[in-house]
Amino acid sequence: MNPLFQKISNKIQDWSTAVQTVRKWQNNGLEVVFTNGCFDLVHLGHLAYLAEAAAQGQKLVIGLNSDASVSRLKGKHRPIKDQTNRAHLLASLEMVDLVVLFEEDTPLQLIEAIQPDVLVKGGDWSIEEIVGSKCVLANGGQVKSLTFIEGYSTTKLEQKIQSRS
Repeated sequence: MNPLFQKISNKIQDWSTAVQTVRKWQNNGLEVVFTNGCFDLVHLGHLAYLAEAAAQGQKLVIGLNSDASVSRLKGKHRPIKDQTNRAHLLASLEMVDLVVLFEEDTPLQLIEAIQPDVLVKGGDWSIEEIVGSKCVLANGGQVKSLTFIEGYSTTKLEQKIQSRS
């Protein structure tokens, strides 16, 4: 396998490996930031958000909804791209250090396992609405609602694609 592609693939880890990786980073004094989402059709809004998320600490972990989870949340027509494609695309981004898939509708159990130092979501979420905020705050971490860039959404991209077919 190509070494660069192997490096990308190594950023995608199962829960137990991810927990070990995060503990190692934290034990070395690195602040770990966690966010989550479907990231079905990555767009400028996602990229700006992930760059801002990464700037909140030294390591950025993304909890990625599995295909089954996306379908339950968004409908049978989603995801457009399968979890392997979505995970590898996110892992290829310079600002992303780790990608972990989760099957549940929310990342609460994953957040409880990883125990990030900083939990972030887009500005369309209030801190009280952010899943896992109570857990992170109880562990002495921070929860932040980041900038939301209007006009970019996967739903809008999907509608644009459908209108052209």
